[in-house]
Amino acid sequence: MLTAPLAGPLFDHWRADPEDGTASVAHDPATGEVLAAFRNATPGEVGAAVERATEAFRMWGRTTPAERAALLLTLADRLEAVGEDFARAESVNVGKPLSLAREEIAYDADVLRFMAGATRTSHAGAAGEYVAGSTSMTRRDPLGVVGLITPWNYPLMEAMWKLAPALAAGNTVVLKPSELTPLSTLLFAQLAREVLPDGVLNLVLGDGATGAALVAHPAVRLVSLTGDVATGKKVASAASATLKRVHLELGGKAPALVFADAPLETAAAELAATGFLNAGQDCTAPCRVIVEDTAYDAFTEAYGKAVAGLRCGGPEDELSHFGPVISERQLERVEGFVRRARSAGASVLVGGGRVDRPGWFHEATVITDVRQDDEIVQSEVFGPVVTIQRASSDDEMLAMANGVDYGLAASVWTTDVARSLRFTRELAFGTVWLNQHLVLANEMPFGGFGQSGYGKELSAHAIDEYSQVKHIMLKAAA
Repeated sequence: MLTAPLAGPLFDHWRADPEDGTASVAHDPATGEVLAAFRNATPGEVGAAVERATEAFRMWGRTTPAERAALLLTLADRLEAVGEDFARAESVNVGKPLSLAREEIAYDADVLRFMAGATRTSHAGAAGEYVAGSTSMTRRDPLGVVGLITPWNYPLMEAMWKLAPALAAGNTVVLKPSELTPLSTLLFAQLAREVLPDGVLNLVLGDGATGAALVAHPAVRLVSLTGDVATGKKVASAASATLKRVHLELGGKAPALVFADAPLETAAAELAATGFLNAGQDCTAPCRVIVEDTAYDAFTEAYGKAVAGLRCGGPEDELSHFGPVISERQLERVEGFVRRARSAGASVLVGGGRVDRPGWFHEATVITDVRQDDEIVQSEVFGPVVTIQRASSDDEMLAMANGVDYGLAASVWTTDVARSLRFTRELAFGTVWLNQHLVLANEMPFGGFGQSGYGKELSAHAIDEYSQVKHIMLKAAA
């Protein structure tokens, strides 16, 4: 699958023997085979990376927005020029279809370009006389060194979501990708070394202990994590010791509310496609479908047919819609959710088990006859499993949608304008789509409420996350 060897200075620096019990091993989820093994950074190596970033900030923090933008645009061009290598690394390491990985690389380049433009148009505020005899103004300054910890489901995209605004704002970075999927991030770090000044982007590899060392370092001014809720709570707690800022993008349990007046066939097809994208390993995937009672039977039949028609295959199968889950551990987790749901009285409409082939494949699974307080409704499965519930009124639909701890994303499927306005106002989720799901725009903010975390990715708001505002007051001359 890989068109380029996993070679280069950074690969050589971090490479380890797969038999070394202390190393982190990257697998091909479609086969279970080892792709590469890497050393886990020691606390000393994390400290050295922070020191390099601290030294580089003395210069980088004084660059102009135009200078930073030019380098981000160069990074975007370089990424696109070798996009096929990145797509293949992302595809084989995560297990996603190559066709989808190619789309992601083009999108990642656009994230860099957007932030390049946003940093040149952002404004810190106004100047004026608010106290007699004094002139006040505000300025937006970078924070300094920031620590970025990215997940395994969209490794390069999540790195761009964090790295692009952090650099655009004038910060230097220490980046730690997931130990499960470091390949595309390693490729990007090697590419960036040819573009960015020394020390502006620093890479450390490793597991949770490496991340903990980064979070604990007193010179790191902000930590941005995308991960599960339990990890997010640990990071927030550890960061409090040094009062560093924290940005958390955590789990989701996205509801899709389908009303009887919606085009049911269209809704069923689109929700099936987005619900199982990336094997359901997406915190915004519509994994809780809530259907108005009068449309339940028709929608469920159409949805079941759409899901049954989805193609499951390995990265080499470019026609497949989704591939394997990331690991044997994740596969067992998904199986456990389905098994416990069945034991609790739920019905399996489609799928229900692992696929009989090498690798970590699970069937696209649809579960009905579930109760609102069932584990499979309340907890994030993070796999190719979707539940369908029925509700008899708008109030019940809203209560069921909001009746979980997560608040990342939701969608409403209706042609009723008044209902649309009500639900977009009252749904407690950071993103609410109308008659579509999982559509992203770099110009718009992304982030959740509740157990889904806090802080915004994308849009000019992301640059604010990596900035601090200072008030300057000057006494007027006599």
